[in-house]
Amino acid sequence: MAKLGLNISWQNLDRLWSGCPQAPYTGLSYLGKIGLMLVLLGGAIDLRLDPAIASEPPDLITVPRRQISQQSVSPTPTPAPSTQTFIRQGTQVSVNGRTLPVAWAQWQVLPHSEVRTGISDAGLMRLFGFRLLSTLNAAVQPIEWFAPPTNLPTLLTGQSRYLDISILAQDMGWQYQSNGSVLQLTSPPSRVMNVRQGKQPWGDRVVVDLDRPTPWQAEQQQDFSVTLDAAIDATLLTHFQAGPGNLLTSLKLETSANKTILRLGIPGNIRPRLSTLTNPHRLVIDVRDDSMVTQEILWAPGLFWRQQILTVGAAQFPVVWFAVNPRQSGLRIKPILPNAVNIQGTAPLSQTAQQAQVAAAINGGFFNRKNQLPLGIVRRDGRWVSGPILNRGAIAWNENGDFRFDRFNLQETVITSAGQRFPLTYLNSAFVKAGIARYTPDWGTSYMTLSDNEILIGVQNNRVVSQQTAAAVGLSSPIPTNGYLLVFRSNKTAADSFPKDTLLQIESATTPADFSRYPNIVGGGPLLLRNRQMVVDAAAEGFSPAFIRETAPRSAIGRTADGTILIVAVHKKLGGAEVSLNEIAQIMQQLGAIDALNLDGGSSTTLYLGGQLLDRPPQTAARVHNGIGVFVQPSP
Repeated sequence: MAKLGLNISWQNLDRLWSGCPQAPYTGLSYLGKIGLMLVLLGGAIDLRLDPAIASEPPDLITVPRRQISQQSVSPTPTPAPSTQTFIRQGTQVSVNGRTLPVAWAQWQVLPHSEVRTGISDAGLMRLFGFRLLSTLNAAVQPIEWFAPPTNLPTLLTGQSRYLDISILAQDMGWQYQSNGSVLQLTSPPSRVMNVRQGKQPWGDRVVVDLDRPTPWQAEQQQDFSVTLDAAIDATLLTHFQAGPGNLLTSLKLETSANKTILRLGIPGNIRPRLSTLTNPHRLVIDVRDDSMVTQEILWAPGLFWRQQILTVGAAQFPVVWFAVNPRQSGLRIKPILPNAVNIQGTAPLSQTAQQAQVAAAINGGFFNRKNQLPLGIVRRDGRWVSGPILNRGAIAWNENGDFRFDRFNLQETVITSAGQRFPLTYLNSAFVKAGIARYTPDWGTSYMTLSDNEILIGVQNNRVVSQQTAAAVGLSSPIPTNGYLLVFRSNKTAADSFPKDTLLQIESATTPADFSRYPNIVGGGPLLLRNRQMVVDAAAEGFSPAFIRETAPRSAIGRTADGTILIVAVHKKLGGAEVSLNEIAQIMQQLGAIDALNLDGGSSTTLYLGGQLLDRPPQTAARVHNGIGVFVQPSP
């Protein structure tokens, strides 16, 4: 029988392996895979090793950074109906005695009685140190964790994506059981064999040698710490001495209850890159400015999580973003708020996202941190929760996946029964300006005065029913249920034209006119791109000179030519400087956007996915007033 000759390299070995039967899970070495493939394929293939495969494993090879495709997100085929039935779900996972708020689930695969156990991908990254690898298959997530890449099946819910750890746990010797809402898991005892440190051209490397794979957790607060579920010999702990580093200012070893803790002093704008190796088992900590690893993960049908270092001019920017197909079945984009009853209030985006039960989210428009009220448009399901100000940029969309980007203005006029016309300043807005403002029940059940000596006129069923003067800021007045409240600021003479029982009507017009037909709108500013052209003009949108000059972390949202929505977070360029308005516009262009809008930034910039923040440590994220959420409805 003729044999097919193949020259196998590290790069194509995994592709060939994934096509072999009976290989969905593997802890085999690469040479073990080759041997099993020879058996499975019946000797019909003559495998010849590329010279590199015999010399060093792939995790020690420097792979050039891959450019992520900027092509659009095509509709993902809807999977076949699921045969899983949930048995129990919980919100906490305890690993070797350390308990954290992490989603987990156990389900039964029908018609068999087999029970599977899954932990959210965010939880596995946080509690175990799993690294998620690029994948274009939403049903399988490859991971790196002290072994060659291993594929874990996924199970998607509206808020989380569970990775099935059942076979991996068995292979690793983990023991686990559920106790109410807590999944308790223990791993076999492990030991730290050595800790090594060395300078590199790009920074510093710290290597922890282990006798076996073990969970580890990284945290960045006042310092950067890594906690390993592994004991360390007292002699090693005593005799370890850290040397001087390029970026590393200090390195300390501590031990507590069979755990080893490394504390690294590093610049505050650097997030180290952590990875694991096998044979022998090692945890590698690279302290480098360019620590971001290029990644492209199809997290759910129609929702990609991507990250990459992009070059704009002479600068390089680590960028994290979602590419969303708004026409994907089961996927919706909506404004989200921390308070469903009252317009006032802020919360961390992660809290708002979990409360709204979204899979992904980014912070939205501007707001007043002092009174916690919005400063710009929030329209949800046709309700003007907050109106536009200063002709600023906005994004509008509908349930069909049609999106519109432009500067937006809403002009309302109140007309008395005598034919007098009074232009209104703003609708449902915390932006204070002399004139007449209008507040509807979409603002809340009551209005709190925003300036001294306001005249409040209540209108019920288009008829004036009350008039009062509020002398000071912070006084509450009810908003009529079937009407609205007119607030006169520095315009007392006009209030005389609104005696009790006067009939009124409201006339509204929007610019652009078609914006009014979109049920969902979020304001930001300035507008960055329109029809592929940079149109940044912050002064025309009422932003201050200081805002225009400053650099800051940036959040932005854009649309590609075929309708793919880009949801983007950029914090800084390599070297530490933050991002200007022109730079975020150029970044959006490079990602393929033809229209784009700047959102609130700085400490507000936050990108959330499936229970975790992708762009920053949680403790550094500010509370925000509103956001844009991606709802995912799994197939039944």
